[in-house]
Amino acid sequence: MYDVIIVGAGPAGLTAAVYARRADKSVLVIEKATFGGQMTFSPKIENFPAFSQISGNELAERMVEQALSMGAEIEMAEVTGIHQENGIFYVSCDDGQYLSHTVILATGSKHRHLGLDREEEFIGNGISFCAVCDGAFYNGKEVAVIGGGNSALVEAMMLSDGCSKVYVVQNLDYMTGEERLVSSLAKKNNVEFITGTVVDSIYAEDEFGGIIIKKVATGEKQRLDVDGIFVAIGQVPENEQYANLVDLSERGYVVSDENCITRTDGLFVAGDCRTKNIRQIATACGDGATAALAACRYIDNSKI
Repeated sequence: MYDVIIVGAGPAGLTAAVYARRADKSVLVIEKATFGGQMTFSPKIENFPAFSQISGNELAERMVEQALSMGAEIEMAEVTGIHQENGIFYVSCDDGQYLSHTVILATGSKHRHLGLDREEEFIGNGISFCAVCDGAFYNGKEVAVIGGGNSALVEAMMLSDGCSKVYVVQNLDYMTGEERLVSSLAKKNNVEFITGTVVDSIYAEDEFGGIIIKKVATGEKQRLDVDGIFVAIGQVPENEQYANLVDLSERGYVVSDENCITRTDGLFVAGDCRTKNIRQIATACGDGATAALAACRYIDNSKI
């Protein structure tokens, strides 16, 4: 029996673990994939307090080390469902079941797909979501980055150092990322912006051969011969298995305000998996602190 079980070991979940342990609560953090969450895919983070520059992997390692040093337990497992009986939460995982007085959902989100025919077939073999993971496979080759936000621009910046050509394909007529990133990419001879354009289909026979792109305004199509594409069009949450305990928005995010409270007493939410306007590492950490303190107050007020 734990005081607090935290689902997800991203910045929100790990911050929650630190705050709960500082309040002398027993804590279990359950993570199914990557300690640190999405930030581990960032080769360079420049907007987190105290670090002018740090890699996502290093920041994640420091957060994990801090949580462990304070006595939090971390388990690699996938949560398959949660239910509550007589004020106790039963957290079911692929390796067993854990009990807790409170739960904090910090499940983050996953990469959004384009929704094209044969897309799943070529993931990992022509289609990627992470330049840090797969960029080296495309050194000296031509690639396209799909998206125009900060994530897409950072991916393009990293790829431009090794690829012979990088196309940035954006559905809007302008880039939505930071102007500093746009300006830096615009100065590179091997980077080309293609705006007002969407990916219509994948061009392939047995192997990935490129994409067919389409102008939004005219419907005009053309073939873009690239060796691979990197999709950076946002994230989607994975909260369906908790719908029995929380309200979900139309886009699948847990409905909650800055208090990180859900409709179920003792169940809290933090980070990118909840409804919010800004999803950054710093705001995820803020959520983690808020949710942990709320969980601690709930426990103390319940006189468990």
